[in-house]
Amino acid sequence: MVVWLAGLLDLLGEPPNRFHPVAWFGRLAGALEARFYRPSAWRGALLALFLLALAFGLGAGLARAAAGLPPAAAVLLLALFLKPAFALRALLDAVFEVERALGRDLGEGRERLARIVSRRVADLGPAEVRMAAIESLAENLSDALVAPLLSYLLLGLPGAYLYRAANTLDAMWGYPTPRYRAFGRFSAWADDLLNLIPARLTAFLLLAPRFHLVPKLLQEVRRTPSPNAGWPMAAMALWLGVRLEKREAYVLNPGGRLPGPADLERALTHARARGYLALLTAGFLAMGVAR
Repeated sequence: MVVWLAGLLDLLGEPPNRFHPVAWFGRLAGALEARFYRPSAWRGALLALFLLALAFGLGAGLARAAAGLPPAAAVLLLALFLKPAFALRALLDAVFEVERALGRDLGEGRERLARIVSRRVADLGPAEVRMAAIESLAENLSDALVAPLLSYLLLGLPGAYLYRAANTLDAMWGYPTPRYRAFGRFSAWADDLLNLIPARLTAFLLLAPRFHLVPKLLQEVRRTPSPNAGWPMAAMALWLGVRLEKREAYVLNPGGRLPGPADLERALTHARARGYLALLTAGFLAMGVAR
């Protein structure tokens, strides 16, 4: 019941950043970075380990507090605590806004895309904007939903918080820029490790029931430098029959067509259906574990 109730809470959307626990964590990480930063891999690893332990401990403390309540109150409180660890509706809304903005103006579409991707968007054409939006949708279906749910199933609320903390630190420090090449190395590695299984589960979730495409999927995932992101992105590309490309980085399903408005709408419908299927399945599995 906890997972399902958290899924219903997700339909309400995300609270403003000033009230969002993930935003609080990000601000804490930023403050500690400002105080303790050095271009050192060890410094970055120690700071990341401290923050990951803090997130895990917070989850454990909240779970323990809920365990002392009557069952109905415990379920409600655990759902409230679990909800910040995933964000399906926010992901779907963000990608939908890219297509809606793109329908009005290319520049507006690029501006919306820049909110959800880290790549340069200033010179992207309409098809490239849609490619990037579809890629972000597929990759973040794993990061924003499947991975935290799997972590919750394996380790409870502490696991979900641990994963969300690792993913947040990777988003902040995991890019190989001069500032973070050494400092963020551990954060990037931790996020890659925690996403190994979820990324592959998400790929098969997106590809089902077209499992005859699995051999093609196994070929396509080799094209991306990331050990994880290529799995859900390639699965979505194959399911839609479209080409997904990041300039000077990779091309997935090169024989596919360039995505149009209908393809992004299909991608959103597909991700929404698979996302709620993941929530439904995780709820059943969580009840089985609880017994």
